[in-house]
Amino acid sequence: MDTAFTEEQEAVRHTVRDLLARRCGPEEVKAAVQAPEGYDTSLWHILARQLGLPGLALPETYGGAGCGTLELALAFEEAGRTLLPSPLLPTAVLAAPLVAGHGSAAQRDRLLPLLASGELTATLAVPGRALAAALGLTGSAREWAGGGRAGGVQARRTDAGWRLYGEVAQVLGGHSAGLLLVAAHTGGFTRSRTPLFLVRGDAPGLVRTRHTVLDETRPAARIQLRDVEAAPLGPVDGGDSSGARGGTDRDMCSALRAAGPRAAAVLAAEAVGAADGALTRTVEYVKLREQFGRPIGSFQAVRHRLADVYVQVQAARSAAYYAAWTAAQADGIGLADSTGLADGAGRLDGAGRLDGAGRLAQAARVADGPPGGAAGDDPATVSALALAQALETQRLAAAEAVQLHGGIGFTWEHVAHLYFKRAAGDELLFGPVHRLRAHAADRAALFGPRARVCASSAAAV
Repeated sequence: MDTAFTEEQEAVRHTVRDLLARRCGPEEVKAAVQAPEGYDTSLWHILARQLGLPGLALPETYGGAGCGTLELALAFEEAGRTLLPSPLLPTAVLAAPLVAGHGSAAQRDRLLPLLASGELTATLAVPGRALAAALGLTGSAREWAGGGRAGGVQARRTDAGWRLYGEVAQVLGGHSAGLLLVAAHTGGFTRSRTPLFLVRGDAPGLVRTRHTVLDETRPAARIQLRDVEAAPLGPVDGGDSSGARGGTDRDMCSALRAAGPRAAAVLAAEAVGAADGALTRTVEYVKLREQFGRPIGSFQAVRHRLADVYVQVQAARSAAYYAAWTAAQADGIGLADSTGLADGAGRLDGAGRLDGAGRLAQAARVADGPPGGAAGDDPATVSALALAQALETQRLAAAEAVQLHGGIGFTWEHVAHLYFKRAAGDELLFGPVHRLRAHAADRAALFGPRARVCASSAAAV
């Protein structure tokens, strides 16, 4: 592992930081979250069209930059520093990788250029409030099975195509996304599967209600699907010319879990950025606030508390970078070569990509971790632990920011509370910390044999 960043990676970091320093201050953030979209659309257009952030980790073939998870993590660290409200997380981290990895050729050609340019925003909708479990961060496949056969979202095939029924209680950016990837049940009780379906944001029968949330910089919505037209993600039933199974004949549990390491690494970097932003603002304040004729930052007790936060931020940053690097090694064809998938389950197409069966087999390998239960560089274990450390550090930095700002720090309108609400909201969405660590310990078999996760989905491939 080379710990030095390349010139291109440093350019990504500094370009995003300079732009957000000018356009995303506390007052701009407060104004943006009140917009109907929940973010500043003019700033989003700059981030998408000029900086190309939504397509940063997408292939150049589809209008992306062809970078990897590490570059994406660096961009998100800067976004977290200013608490940027935007559809970047649901679009670039949750939805786009699934379309790129498991969509049919026609779907990739049609959707990825729009996602890369920011012209189309997207999000992932999984039933219940179990996004972290669906991504394999806090639970096993037994704990999340698409919301249950009798609940969540049900898919029914008609002569006119697929129709979806049901409700998803919490969808990040679901109130404004132009495309939704919805996990829905098919096959009845005995042959139940959970494929992903593509639903247009303006589809008839789709009802979206924006939630009042603790962290307004990360808006969420409840979506109701009432006989909504949908298209399966992936080749149509019966397979394609490469032998890939049809979109509704494939359970996407492994695919969702394989997306977990990248999502966790990026979220960890974002949390580190937020923690660093809170620490920086607190240090600036204690240099100016005077008590007993001297800046409070000169008091030893205050300096020790800030030093403790600084150490935690640096440790969490190192963990987040390592998680991003580990997830990057598991991305794309490199993993297929190292695990022998290209010669076994699946074939390579003309562009050097795995076919549909190979992509799902690759996803199952990532979800299940290394052979024998060893932790090693298992991306899911590393990323979950990095996210746990980052969330814990973000909570500490936010709490100290509130405390050391004194009386003004306890006012709800102060900027310190933006960081406090982000820390609390992230733990509710992606934690809690103890569950992230417990699941990572289970994967590493620290306390006994590791249970094989998502075995049914791997067998289905």
